[in-house]
Amino acid sequence: MSDTPAPRSGFRPWMFLPAIGAILLLSTFFAGLGRERANDLPSTLIDKPVPEFALDPLLDSKGGLATADLHEPGVKLVNIWASWCGPCRLEHPYINALAREGITIHGLNYKDEPEAAKSFLRELGDPYTRIGTDRTGRAGIEWGVYGVPETFVIDGQGRIIYKHIGPIVGDDVSTKIRPAIEQALANGDGQGDGENGG
Repeated sequence: MSDTPAPRSGFRPWMFLPAIGAILLLSTFFAGLGRERANDLPSTLIDKPVPEFALDPLLDSKGGLATADLHEPGVKLVNIWASWCGPCRLEHPYINALAREGITIHGLNYKDEPEAAKSFLRELGDPYTRIGTDRTGRAGIEWGVYGVPETFVIDGQGRIIYKHIGPIVGDDVSTKIRPAIEQALANGDGQGDGENGG
């Protein structure tokens, strides 16, 4: 019988390759998140006419929403929202405040149940001049929607001046929405009410 010990399993560096690969992949992912915030993504619709669409009204007391409504004089916002959207609840007080200032805001209710959407407005307030209901999400595709909420600033000629991805909260009104409204007003795009130059 030999006294030679059996070989031990020993250190195998290749065993750690999957773990190292996963760490590198996650590092790249999180670095990307830090480099580019979602609401800083560019939109191909900026400085282009609003897309062609026509939506039925959510409420009998208000009209639906269509392309022609966004060619009316004055600056207006289009806010894309849904009752099932948590961030929409966070931003809704800011949307209400903008409407109280006299800014025209139209709502595009996205992939929502009408009764749930109506309940949302009863609970949190209705800042919208018109509300179109996009049950299938087809209009959202035309608008290039990434997700809700999203808000567009439209000038009086029906051109998209700015697209805000995600909820409008904190200083977004002063640092992003108001400058976009001012830019739209500077276009000399017609008459409107309140902030819209009337």
